[in-house]
Amino acid sequence: MPAISVKNLTKRYGSVAAISGVSFEVGRGEVVGFLGPNGAGKSTTMRILAGLQTADSGTADICGESVALRPEVACRHLGYMPENNPLPEDLRVTEYLRFRAKLKGVPRGEVAGRVDEAMEACDLVRKARRRLIGTLSKGFRQRVGIADSLLGSPDAIVLDEPTIGLDPHQILGIRRLINSLRGKMAVLISSHILPEIEQICDRVIIINQGRIVASGTTEALRNEFIPNVSFEILGTMSAEALKTLLQTRDPAAKIAGGEEARDGARRFRVSISNESPLVNRLLEVVYPAFPGEIRELSLKQPSLEDVFIAATRRSWEISAAEGSSREK
Repeated sequence: MPAISVKNLTKRYGSVAAISGVSFEVGRGEVVGFLGPNGAGKSTTMRILAGLQTADSGTADICGESVALRPEVACRHLGYMPENNPLPEDLRVTEYLRFRAKLKGVPRGEVAGRVDEAMEACDLVRKARRRLIGTLSKGFRQRVGIADSLLGSPDAIVLDEPTIGLDPHQILGIRRLINSLRGKMAVLISSHILPEIEQICDRVIIINQGRIVASGTTEALRNEFIPNVSFEILGTMSAEALKTLLQTRDPAAKIAGGEEARDGARRFRVSISNESPLVNRLLEVVYPAFPGEIRELSLKQPSLEDVFIAATRRSWEISAAEGSSREK
């Protein structure tokens, strides 16, 4: 049984569909990135999972319990940190977390221990334990929010933009924290910092215009949305000679660039289909053909940002085509 299960979830505001037919699962112990442009439906989906909003149709279950039918039971399995998490500035970290633990129904005799465990996990014990929340940096406030989500010992946590507004050092700390949760609980995390998502998540879900447009590991999505493999070659050969060589092996190979980079060498960009036999043989084809002329040859791996742009662009193109069909 998955920790989080969403099926055909739909939420409308008047004539506008915030989400439409959204379905996905997050397995126990899995870390999943939930990505999308602003207004795509990420926060709406997360608020429905947390029981803060109701869906118009569809189901959302936490560890098999329906959020709509048994919200109190379902939410015992879930920790939630909203975007721009509101925190009382006049309470000390320990005071606030003990208050929140009691609200979550943690037994009185376990409150102190749960708070200590959450603060230890979020590295709050030494530097922030007794400080007023109003005196904390943005990074430590985010840690307090994550500690709050851990207090009930949930099976899953949902983190909406936990790294927003943080500097690189603070982001690194949050990354280490989320990595430490892998295998212990399911984590669904949204973020606009795609390199972070790529590093910490087992797979990603991309939502756009209220619909899921892609789901899978970064590698699988690269193969699906980026049909070509790109290489960069630095060498002293001519563009024409390189083009002739490669297109003899694969007529669809594309060569661009050729501008001088340094010491008389030129930089070329080679694009080859994922299915091309040249993908795994480029080195052994190029080096013998240009002995002593190759300075560098490197694979340019598409990033999650490239995948994200390709997936959202495709969804916009499909929406535009469907709109044109309806008009006709």
